[in-house]
Amino acid sequence: MNTLTEFLFPAPARRTTGAIVTWWERRRLAYNAFVGAAGLVSIGAVSLVSLMLGAGVPRGEFWIVPIVFGTAANICYLLGPLTELLIQTLWGRQVLPTGPMLYRMGLTFSVGLALLPTLLAGIALVVGTVVGLL
Repeated sequence: MNTLTEFLFPAPARRTTGAIVTWWERRRLAYNAFVGAAGLVSIGAVSLVSLMLGAGVPRGEFWIVPIVFGTAANICYLLGPLTELLIQTLWGRQVLPTGPMLYRMGLTFSVGLALLPTLLAGIALVVGTVVGLL
């Protein structure tokens, strides 16, 4: 197995409260790196499309959005270990470990949400180009 596969699909580990929280916290930096990189792509795409459409570079208040998004993403990240601990408390060994699945789903959703402005900027560019041609 390669490193990314082992990271996203780890072998089952101890399922104590401390082990679950530690497992999640070891992955927080990678989560922030993936989501942050997606956010940087979106900032670049929105800025580029703004320049191409003649709107200029987004103003200073534009930068509050990534800060709020990053903070909200980390607050939502806390739901992962809390959910896993709740599942562990309610069903114990009757359920397979849910952490890796929750992590993958949350990471995918967060990266997708961070890339949404790139999609919207692309649509704006196409619409702006088509309207400009009419």
